[in-house]
Amino acid sequence: MSFNLTIALDAMGGDHGIDAVIPGADLALKTMPDLRFLIFGDEGRIRPVLARYPNLRARADVIHTDKAVSNEDKPAVALRTGRQSSMRLAIDAVKQGRADCVVSSGNTGALMAMAKMVLKCLPGIHRPAIASVLPTIARDTVVLDLGANLVCDTEMLTQFAVLGAVYARVVEGIDAPRIGVLNIGTEDMKGGEVLRETASVLSKVKLPGKFIGFVEGDDITKGTADVIVTDGFTGNIALKTAEGVAKMSEFYMRRAFKSSVFAMLGAMLAYRSFKKVKKELDPRYYNGGMFLGLDGICVKSHGGSDHIGFANAIKVAAELAHHGFNDRVAYEIEQLMSQESFFISDLADEESM
Repeated sequence: MSFNLTIALDAMGGDHGIDAVIPGADLALKTMPDLRFLIFGDEGRIRPVLARYPNLRARADVIHTDKAVSNEDKPAVALRTGRQSSMRLAIDAVKQGRADCVVSSGNTGALMAMAKMVLKCLPGIHRPAIASVLPTIARDTVVLDLGANLVCDTEMLTQFAVLGAVYARVVEGIDAPRIGVLNIGTEDMKGGEVLRETASVLSKVKLPGKFIGFVEGDDITKGTADVIVTDGFTGNIALKTAEGVAKMSEFYMRRAFKSSVFAMLGAMLAYRSFKKVKKELDPRYYNGGMFLGLDGICVKSHGGSDHIGFANAIKVAAELAHHGFNDRVAYEIEQLMSQESFFISDLADEESM
């Protein structure tokens, strides 16, 4: 891949900080050799690690700051006291046009608050959503929101459907992505008022994809839909549950393979297949929560991820910037808003009946 982009990196965020960010950037550079990096953080700590990666050193500038946002900082505190932090300066670089996108492993709440304040939302977007791509037995599915908005109204969920569908089209290459709304059942009468109203709206308006109705939790891994829309509370629980099931499955498989001599022999014979399955389900290769709806590309790497996961988060950010994701979103939201009077009047007519 040839992405001629500059990416701002918060080197001080996450559990591993510099030890994940620097080798992660070097790993990303191996598959995207035209990238350049602005690395924000403590130069005295960054330079010795960077010296071990000459290719990266030649394509990176280090901007010093000894201030960082901690995982314990509340968003309001981070906004007030973190103006010179590595996280804030990396976001500022995108706002100033010095970088095409920003990647951080830091405090999710602080990153969202800072990114929303500095970058603002795209015209027509009320709230940004955290989205991520999850593996399924069919093809990858983008799910949003995953924690940015615990309570959502119909308009927000409708906009999330557009955000997810545009991602599926421009990055995943799906011409007519299937859009589903996560619910406790597929029947029209299931779920609360907001979900039913959202389904009614999505069934009427023209979308950059095809609305297929309600989907259930097990549809996430089936690949029933290419885009699954939900509120941040439900989405975050679904994501953490999926991650837990993957870890539990690996634990039971390892324990079974160690249970006897014959099982260990079988494990040796199936080693390559087991390794392939493990990689397909490895959350590091799906790392990178996208803050969709902002007027700038911002990607959150999992705080506990290593350099492999951070490299994938860089890849996600680069793909969004390379494909002009925000320009496409702006166009599709404008198309949606031009239909607003149509579907709102229809809903009013339905409610009065």
